[in-house]
Amino acid sequence: MRTIMEQRWRELAEVKRELAGRDWFPATSGNLAIKTGSEPLTFYVTASGKDKRKESSEDFLLVDGSGQPAEETTLKPSAETLLHIEVYTRTNAGCSLHVHTVDNNVISELYAHEGSITFTGQEIIKAFGLWEEDASFTIPIIPNHADIPQLARVFGQHVHEDAGAVLIRNHGITVWGRDAFEAKKYLEACEFLFSYHLKLKQFSAITIN
Repeated sequence: MRTIMEQRWRELAEVKRELAGRDWFPATSGNLAIKTGSEPLTFYVTASGKDKRKESSEDFLLVDGSGQPAEETTLKPSAETLLHIEVYTRTNAGCSLHVHTVDNNVISELYAHEGSITFTGQEIIKAFGLWEEDASFTIPIIPNHADIPQLARVFGQHVHEDAGAVLIRNHGITVWGRDAFEAKKYLEACEFLFSYHLKLKQFSAITIN
């Protein structure tokens, strides 16, 4: 069991290292989680208030199915731990990631009133397992409820598959996958689509003017 726990820690640490290298954790924002057990549910989650560009033995703590520390610790779980619980109790996902970037916040604001954004035809949509020509991928956008239990309940209404993504208006994106590799792949593909879309709108506006 300890070997599995150590392996999961290393996997999550590697993801954190890569995302930190992209500067996707401004001002200690964002949180990551990886499942370590199903019966009962346990998972590592990032500790609250830590600078995720740095690495230490206190980057993550083990929590149970209610989001409480499963081992004695002085660390506090991330505020959005309840979102990860929704993912792990509703699906067979093994890893979930939440980041705040300028692009995903702008996209969530632009399309908040539509309740979602759909991307069609871009090659990178294949990262989501959609291989047909002109495939579409839709990401729901939910309100940013200050009450985390309420936010988790609304978020959970959009968690159905073992891999997916949900945008929270002016808060960030949460993605999940069957393992750390798939979750990171989903996140990278989503952020590519956001950046592409915003640049396209910008250039279109310049052309029109």
